[in-house]
Amino acid sequence: MSNISSLRLLDYFQLHSLKTKPKQQYLANRPYTDGYNQQDAGFSLIELVVVMLLVGILSAIAAPGWLAFVNRQQVNKANDAVFAALQQAQREAKNKKLSYSVSFQKNTTTQNVEVAIYRTDAAIATWTWKSLGADVGVSSDKFLLGANLSGENAANSTTNSPVSYPPPSTPTKITFDYMGTLPNASFGTVTAPSTEPPGLKIVVAVPSSTNSTSASSIKRCVIVKTLLGSMLTAKDDKCS
Repeated sequence: MSNISSLRLLDYFQLHSLKTKPKQQYLANRPYTDGYNQQDAGFSLIELVVVMLLVGILSAIAAPGWLAFVNRQQVNKANDAVFAALQQAQREAKNKKLSYSVSFQKNTTTQNVEVAIYRTDAAIATWTWKSLGADVGVSSDKFLLGANLSGENAANSTTNSPVSYPPPSTPTKITFDYMGTLPNASFGTVTAPSTEPPGLKIVVAVPSSTNSTSASSIKRCVIVKTLLGSMLTAKDDKCS
């Protein structure tokens, strides 16, 4: 009886050994596998340096384009504010049957481009100056103010009535009479091949990267074209 029990016990241990051997082999090999994976985790110093160099190069390429995009968006908003100010002055003149003026200036202290809308007969001390486009988030100190006016409602007499920065007439003034028209306006000389005079131009421009007092190619303007006070907007070379 004891011999039979011993044989059964021996068979049991042999069977158990066969079942557990693959597991023991797996466990024996596991530390090596885990160590291999751990060594391959993460990035090497060379890889990190390469990635940083690529990010720097891409940033250097993208930054000028992004800055130009932001400048265009800002100058577009500033020009919309110029257009709105001229329209408001014209509307006030019509509604109140009085002469109204709108003036623009570059504040020499804050460097902001400013606008004032007022009755033409009001004293200068009563004019209320506001930063151009401040209500729509425009930083007007970053722009130049230009115009081709030599006086109230008068474009300069030079060929093509070129725009000056700052305007030769400060503050730059456009006046609408009680009907919303421009009394005694001079829109400049017609120069071939154009068949129309240049009109009265109010310009906002991004400064040149090499000279902060000169305008870059990014310009926006409002042009008053007729005695009836019709206006249009233009950009870049059309604002010269």
